[in-house]
Amino acid sequence: MESRKYHAVSGPGAAALLALSVTFAAVLAPAAQGEDYPARPVKIVVPFPAGGTADVIPRIIAEWLSRKWGQPVVIENRTGAAGNIGAEFVAKADPDGYTLLSAPPPPLVINQNLYPHLDFDPSKFVPIVVIGRVPNALVVNPDRIAAGTVKDFIAYAQANPGKVTDATQGNGTTSHLTSELFQMMAHVKLQNVPYRGSAPALNDLVAGSVDCMFDNLGVSMQLVKAGKLKLIAVASAQRMASLPDVPTIAETLPGFASVAWYAIAAPPGTPAAVVAKVNAGVNEALHDPDILKRLANLQAEPVGGTPAATVDYFHKETALWKNVITSAHVTLD
Repeated sequence: MESRKYHAVSGPGAAALLALSVTFAAVLAPAAQGEDYPARPVKIVVPFPAGGTADVIPRIIAEWLSRKWGQPVVIENRTGAAGNIGAEFVAKADPDGYTLLSAPPPPLVINQNLYPHLDFDPSKFVPIVVIGRVPNALVVNPDRIAAGTVKDFIAYAQANPGKVTDATQGNGTTSHLTSELFQMMAHVKLQNVPYRGSAPALNDLVAGSVDCMFDNLGVSMQLVKAGKLKLIAVASAQRMASLPDVPTIAETLPGFASVAWYAIAAPPGTPAAVVAKVNAGVNEALHDPDILKRLANLQAEPVGGTPAATVDYFHKETALWKNVITSAHVTLD
């Protein structure tokens, strides 16, 4: 049998071949990551407690992705510091797509303008997609607040400065900033009572421990329907098609608008192919009639879109909430 001899390539040709191989590997590796992803369970960290809209909306999407990908997509709640604790955990996680963040605005676009120091850089997150938007609204405990209109509520608050207790999802959250914006525009003073998310705040509001709350309508609307809370007005720019008889705060305070949203982001350095895979999955979910129905039950408007559009949205929201913080002189004290 003829023996075969193999000779190592050396010299300039070898260097060129090696460089070409490295280039191809660099180009193909991210694509391969995207094709293989996910090959094991994916964890989505929610930096707020279970039970609130910030937790419920990503759970709906996670269930759908689990079925599509054939891999568990689990929600892990890491709460505290207006979302900073969970966000920091994700920011420092391996950028492989197996640890993601799902959050409302605070840790992504608000807290960098409110907290003097953060142990992570929100601008370094890789924005993937905004799942949906939910209008904020003024809800009150009907046994503690008799007012049925924004005008009457303002009159009551002006007659009782600093005595009306206002539950928020925590300092720096959208409910807190919405409240601060309301106080500035209505010339009233409410007593801020911060919680660690919507769910515990709503529990105390229903129990009568606090008087009112500027909360998103996701979970609070169910309590309104059950007669446990009274919905005075919504904070969307126009009346909602699903609630045509409910006035907007802007009808009394022109220009008032506040909407909560829920997005998915990845740790800094996450490969574009993985980001694209998650983005495509969420966008597909947002076209599923069952998902749309479940979001509608939470008064949520689906958003979706490309990662590039999400980056642009984050930039605009950062500027918006920075303006509210500056104009209303919001501090953490």
